[in-house]
Amino acid sequence: MSLINEHQDFSTIADLFLLHGSMQSPAFLDGRLCAGLALHDLPPDVWLEQVCLTLGVEQPRDEPSAECLLGWRRQTLEALSAAELDYQPLLPDELFSLAEHAQGLKEWTLGFLEVVQDAGEALRKGWSSALCEALEDLEGIAGMDTDIDDGADNEADLFALTEHARMAAMLLYTEQHPGQPQVERSDDETRH
Repeated sequence: MSLINEHQDFSTIADLFLLHGSMQSPAFLDGRLCAGLALHDLPPDVWLEQVCLTLGVEQPRDEPSAECLLGWRRQTLEALSAAELDYQPLLPDELFSLAEHAQGLKEWTLGFLEVVQDAGEALRKGWSSALCEALEDLEGIAGMDTDIDDGADNEADLFALTEHARMAAMLLYTEQHPGQPQVERSDDETRH
């Protein structure tokens, strides 16, 4: 069975990184992936090259690894462009502590902002004030203290910050891809 059809979650990608000798969290690279897809459409070959560079390898170790990495890209693109607006950053899940989740969110935000900051002034001038404000807020998340205890208050705060990052990503994608996702359709458009 191919890894390409499976849902790529944080643990799957982290395990794949370990197979390539990297202890790095996939969150940073997922932030870069999301911003790259929003701004440049990030072709599959360029994505594989970026992952390999990050992992310090020349190429994926085998075909299933390459398929999994490409599946990660495809899954992210599909979620960003879906009408359901259900994109989720690739972050540590409930198996991890809140501190690990916070660290993952911080790393995701740093990766995302790194690509956004390289977008260029001309492109940024066309962005809405809502997007600019959301990106400015992400800078605060990128600087947050991740040494937090497990607890209901911290969990709620972290959920809100994660949701803010998710919405900033969706906003960037939708502004760079007008008409995608097609969130609202009239009855005439849905009938052929």
